[in-house]
Amino acid sequence: MDDESGTGMTAASRARLIGAGYAAQGLGYAAVVTALPAFKDRQGIDDTFVSAILLLVCVAAAGGSMLADRIATRWGSRYALASGLLLVSAGLAGATLATPNAVFTAILLAYGVGLGAVDASLSMQGVLVQARLGRSVMSRLFAAYTAAAIAAALLMSGVLESGAGAELAVGVAAVFAALIGVIGWRLFEPGRTLRSAAVHPHGGRAIRPIVLVCGMLIFTAFLVDSAVSTWSSVYLHDSLAAASSVAPLGYAAYQAAVLVSRLVADHVMPRAGRLMVAVGGLAVCGIGCGLVALLPSVGAAVTGFAISGIGVGVLVPLAFSAAGEAAAENSDEVIAKVNLFNYGGALVGAVLFGALSEPIGLQIAFLIPVVAVVLTLPLARRLNHLTIAAPAAKPAG
Repeated sequence: MDDESGTGMTAASRARLIGAGYAAQGLGYAAVVTALPAFKDRQGIDDTFVSAILLLVCVAAAGGSMLADRIATRWGSRYALASGLLLVSAGLAGATLATPNAVFTAILLAYGVGLGAVDASLSMQGVLVQARLGRSVMSRLFAAYTAAAIAAALLMSGVLESGAGAELAVGVAAVFAALIGVIGWRLFEPGRTLRSAAVHPHGGRAIRPIVLVCGMLIFTAFLVDSAVSTWSSVYLHDSLAAASSVAPLGYAAYQAAVLVSRLVADHVMPRAGRLMVAVGGLAVCGIGCGLVALLPSVGAAVTGFAISGIGVGVLVPLAFSAAGEAAAENSDEVIAKVNLFNYGGALVGAVLFGALSEPIGLQIAFLIPVVAVVLTLPLARRLNHLTIAAPAAKPAG
């Protein structure tokens, strides 16, 4: 399919570039979370301090997501994504430096703003290029994120085993994010602007059910994702006494399962239907986290993280695709709102886990996602009924 933006790129080529944007995000985020034990030692901070930083990063990311919505509305999501990637690169580069804790916190806040902008605008870009291609590709785009996250976890394990600092892996991620941001400034999907964005006559009331149902799927998926991403290495290293080179492998196993599920989801979805896939994904998330909480061993924990990854892998692209298709004329706005639930899940998964690490321990804290799954299942039943009715035609004369 030919490109309509004057850059000479086909829709398929642009989809690959957007996939590289997902990879840049996954590489950077995985590098940060698997570097947390090393950052704790370097900065002399404990789990409570890490939780406080993560809380601030989540708040900054929510602000970044709303900022991306504003930029996308005025200039197009291309610029929201490119500028977000450049800010992410700057934050990652800053995190490689040994700085006072106040400066380190400020650097991670800047990273959080960039991360939020990238989160929202990547989904906007994915929905747009999926519509241009006329076939489902969201799961495969998210698979690029996952493959890069696995690469980051394995890279982190390798550099730590070799005696090099965790900063090396984080620096590699910073360079890659900057490269894709610079290229994408001109070549990402243009997106909708204020002059071309369609506005539904019923405003916020029309999109509210879509935002609620898809948003809660995102909330639960990211609660699981944040819990595993942020605390799996810490749990394996500190609670189960795994070696430093083994601790990142729990996250690698989780991301490997996410990758497999995303590679097959685009083929399974048309056959099984979104409702069955959503319910199955939620159930698998609950089973995986339950296993981690019930069996305190390295093998069981790594297995539980992997099982959870199967569910998260299908839930996130499913929710964004459903939201974008149900509100096709307002997709950028709806996706930005749905993406905010990401940070609610991240707050519970990252910050609450850290707060509970001392009084009850991380092992028991992994029951929190199980509760979230049970509460979200009834909402998932409404997935097949999400749509915005087309505006009524004006009578002639």
